[in-house]
Amino acid sequence: MKKFPLFHKLIATSFGAGYSPVAPGTMGAVVAVAVWYVLWLNLDYCALQWTLAALIAVFTVLGVWSATVSEQFWGEDPKRVVMDETVGEWIALLAVPASGHWGYVLAAFVLFRFFDIAKPLGVRSMEKFKGGYGIMGDDILSGVYAAVLMLLFNYFV
Repeated sequence: MKKFPLFHKLIATSFGAGYSPVAPGTMGAVVAVAVWYVLWLNLDYCALQWTLAALIAVFTVLGVWSATVSEQFWGEDPKRVVMDETVGEWIALLAVPASGHWGYVLAAFVLFRFFDIAKPLGVRSMEKFKGGYGIMGDDILSGVYAAVLMLLFNYFV
């Protein structure tokens, strides 16, 4: 039997967050918030948004690849794979305004987790895709829904 490549373990588990014994998916989202916060502290808003977009693009590709590999070792849609939650949360965090007010960050987190857990409006249907595409797809759509709600709130309030 082949050995699970460390690279794919690190990516799939969001650098170990997926090994959390309690709520590994939530821990994957917490990793996203932590990375976002460090970026928010160190970059201007435009650079933050571009960096976040680049992270989303890169880790979506790596996440699909690593999630597909992880299924060979851990079975279908393993709980330890949480890069999907990290990417989905980053998408939701794109809608946080430049102030970075904690209320917006919390709202992005709660909305993303709601859509990820409840899986309404076609989110569950994304899981029908094979391999890493299905693992990542539902969380990407959850992040999009959370971001859209955040942007609508920002626009109307």
